[in-house]
Amino acid sequence: MSVPEFSRPERIDTIGEPRTVSIEANEAERAALAKRFDLIGIDRLAASFTIRSEAAGIAVEGRVTAALIQACSVTGDPLPATVDEPVALLFVAATGAGADEVELDAGDIDVVPYEGGAIDLGETGAETMALALDPFPRGPGAAAALKAAGVISEEEAGPFGALAGLKAKLGGRSEPS
Repeated sequence: MSVPEFSRPERIDTIGEPRTVSIEANEAERAALAKRFDLIGIDRLAASFTIRSEAAGIAVEGRVTAALIQACSVTGDPLPATVDEPVALLFVAATGAGADEVELDAGDIDVVPYEGGAIDLGETGAETMALALDPFPRGPGAAAALKAAGVISEEEAGPFGALAGLKAKLGGRSEPS
């Protein structure tokens, strides 16, 4: 397994009482992450986590912030975006293939398995940033580009759009009842 672009490992045997760990990606790490996540660029990626050992595993709580540039999913135009995302995770030692699944309630935190003697807070920050992004960002010119390409909107494609199209074909006149 290769080392992630933004790796900040924390050895499990050094985690006990709560402590804060602040991390920030350097220019090379941001460039590599931008390539991995298909972004135009990442201007800033930082995180602050409180980590502590618990009976169930390693609890990690904090916040990931980023400033980046995505490409419009329609035109490819650059779109500035920001991330300010809370994090609440429980890292647990990975178990064998026959491990039981864990049911989570809506209020439960995400459980992340780890292998070896460390958790990677850099990868946690990178993945949190990526999950917080709009997967299909659209810029101000997207609607016009779609219309010019002949793509109809959801409103035009739905049942009310079909009725509006029928009404237009009938010239706006009402049929007798």
